Amino acid sequence: MNESEWSLIIRPKKSLNFNLKELVKYKDLIFLFVRRDFVSKYKQTILGPLWFIIQPLLVTFVFYVVFGRIANISTDGMPHLLFYMSAYIPWTYFASCLANTSKTFVTNAVIFGKVYFPRLVVPISTVISNLITFFIQFLMFLGFLLYFWLNGTPIVFNNYTLILPFLLILLAAAGLGFGLIISSLTTKYRDLTQLVTFGIQIWMYVTPVIYPMASVSENYRDLVLLNPLGPIIESFRYALLGMGYHSLIHLLYSTVVVFIVLIVGILIFNRVERTFMDTV
Repeated sequence: MNESEWSLIIRPKKSLNFNLKELVKYKDLIFLFVRRDFVSKYKQTILGPLWFIIQPLLVTFVFYVVFGRIANISTDGMPHLLFYMSAYIPWTYFASCLANTSKTFVTNAVIFGKVYFPRLVVPISTVISNLITFFIQFLMFLGFLLYFWLNGTPIVFNNYTLILPFLLILLAAAGLGFGLIISSLTTKYRDLTQLVTFGIQIWMYVTPVIYPMASVSENYRDLVLLNPLGPIIESFRYALLGMGYHSLIHLLYSTVVVFIVLIVGILIFNRVERTFMDTV
């Protein structure tokens, strides 16, 4: 058969190659992976999808006891439930995207070795499936927000509410970018898979999730804001509750860093996928 008669030609990709049309062509496969990830998460559990709601409630209660009562960390007058959940839910979305994407090559090595499809399909499907979980938890949070607002809690809605979709895109891009970099490194350094969970936990504590930026000394505030997730999470809290630190300059800094990380992650991922079967 002549090459001109072939319906599909598979060649090694260059690291700078990013074929968006190819990803669109495999959209059905992306949604198949999304369904697999979403259904399998709590398929053989007693409470099933209720864990999407129970998990953030339990974590919020622990935060309230440990940091609100024992450590007595201020929430700037905001109810503890709203204060913690307004930051923890978006943080969980980022952390889930990062943790699951970082395992792409290791957990899917068998599939990758048997059939061809764009490898970016898997991490993209992970980001989308976690987005479903985020919306379920976010709707629960809006219910609590409405309850407290109707009962007189001073919640100030502002222009930042309009950029919530953009903030969500930043979280998805950050989780995908950092996850792609780590997943590429784990093909040679398996130790990283053991460090990811620990690293995410440490990262949460240097991000203003359980404390307001107002409680951070001015001597260390700029240092905390070097963390690109810091301005994004604080902007989330400000958009939802009308309280917290907000700065367009720091948000612009986070945007630049996140998209640089995303581009670097895609480049490294494309480079590693050509030879990863020899090392995984």
